[in-house]
Amino acid sequence: MKMNSDVKTRLLVTASPHIYSSVTVSKLMWAVVIALLPALGGSIYFFGFKALLIIAISTAAAVLFDTLAQLMFKRKVTVGDGSAVITGLLLAFNLPPNVPLWLPIVGAAFASIVVKQFFGGLGHNFINPALGARAFLVASWPTHMTTTWLAPHNGTLSGLPSQALKLCTDAITTATPLNVLKHGSKLLLPGNEPRLLYQHLQSWETIKNLFFGNIGGCLGETSALLLLIGGIFLIVTRVIDWRIPLSYLLTVAVLVLILPGHKTAVLNYFLFHLFSGGLMLGAFYMATDYVTSPLTHKGRVIFGIGCGVLTSVIRLWGGYPEGVCYSILLMNVATPLIDRLTLPRIFGTRSKK
Repeated sequence: MKMNSDVKTRLLVTASPHIYSSVTVSKLMWAVVIALLPALGGSIYFFGFKALLIIAISTAAAVLFDTLAQLMFKRKVTVGDGSAVITGLLLAFNLPPNVPLWLPIVGAAFASIVVKQFFGGLGHNFINPALGARAFLVASWPTHMTTTWLAPHNGTLSGLPSQALKLCTDAITTATPLNVLKHGSKLLLPGNEPRLLYQHLQSWETIKNLFFGNIGGCLGETSALLLLIGGIFLIVTRVIDWRIPLSYLLTVAVLVLILPGHKTAVLNYFLFHLFSGGLMLGAFYMATDYVTSPLTHKGRVIFGIGCGVLTSVIRLWGGYPEGVCYSILLMNVATPLIDRLTLPRIFGTRSKK
């Protein structure tokens, strides 16, 4: 008896996996690129042509070095999947807007060759390539990575209202919002109270500047609004899981309120921390990296909480004003252990006593 083609298809025996999906690595990666476009446009608006140049160089260098490394290690060239483009974009977003143009090239080489390809390529790297490169650049050229800030278009570097700037020395012109929070007392003119500066730092005018991006900072982190637009797009389209960014942001919001700090207004204080620095960029675009974040739902919540705890501790008590980069990198290293401890029970088996 002859079988029709439909029956043959249904009786086909193959190796696992047996559930197929139209979702591919390429589709996921290019969706993230699309989500980053609002922040990309914002960085060009706020910081001008130099921002576009840094982003273009970083992205092109990441694609080039990824290709060269795959050829050198005799692997299949997969730059068309968009992963190298994301690495270049995120690296550029983590750079100050006035760094020398050779810096993103060095960073892209480290991210693509050392962090990614040395360990087997995409899917085998144990830390986020862009953040690994940022940490390398901060350790190697700290002056370029911590002082080459620019005031945004129609804004100020600190984001403070004009009446607050009158309280400070000229050093305030080189301080980002988190730097003002960390070293505020050192920026004041003699006779002024630090508490007054912190009140201005948490005023609604400053919070508005943080939300829309009228502040100084790294290229892609200044506008919380533009990052939220892209992040919500990724969650709605199910490209990323909501558990990591939500648990990350909620943990930071709770901890900065209950731990000692410069609180002058409860609501404004945690909004200041949520909208400042690289928290939105890290929570939605780097902590959610498929390769370096946990697989289980419970594990992702633990991962987000861990990132939030480390970020809060570094910001409030650490030597650096920002803690997003190192918190995510440390939790990347803990991901295999989190996965091991949160694996669900295999169907049909009994749990051990």
